[in-house]
Amino acid sequence: MSQGGKALRRSIRELRRATPASERIAAAERLAERLMALPFAPRDGHVAGYWAVDGEIGLHAWQLRLPSTLTYCLPVLHGDVLRFAPWRPGDALVSNRYGIPEPDVAIDNLLAADDMALVVAPLVAFDARCRRLGMGAGWYDRSFAFRRGRAAPPWLVGAAFASQQVDAIAAEPWDVPMDAVCTELDTLAAPQESR
Repeated sequence: MSQGGKALRRSIRELRRATPASERIAAAERLAERLMALPFAPRDGHVAGYWAVDGEIGLHAWQLRLPSTLTYCLPVLHGDVLRFAPWRPGDALVSNRYGIPEPDVAIDNLLAADDMALVVAPLVAFDARCRRLGMGAGWYDRSFAFRRGRAAPPWLVGAAFASQQVDAIAAEPWDVPMDAVCTELDTLAAPQESR
């Protein structure tokens, strides 16, 4: 990544962290409404979110609103890809190598990326075409590489504060496009040709 890209990541992460707690809570509530209203929101199966860290917009309000026919999962680092494990408040967690909590489950109980119906991914920045700038380690791109050029489940949705939108993000060959990006203010759908 260019020096400009590193500076963009740093400035947006600082902006996220500076968001007051009251604004974070209100934004998470409005984000939950947008996620629930997605036209491709599944009615049953497994959906994945993330444990919000480093000022990321929270998914707790969305998780609590999910119907009982959906199983909420969190990502688990597994080799060089993500696997997923069902998780409910109160279930055991352990910190992964980045210090991010993930479910404390046996490897045999992990689900593959293609077992998910919908995945909500964190991001550092996004643009109007739903291009996502992540933390730079490539976990989501490697895990969902099978989705390149295919508009079918699991649906991939970025979640962010509206303030994280930038004019444009250059697409890299390994990027897996998002189907949508939801913020507390809007839902952006990816253009058909970019999916």
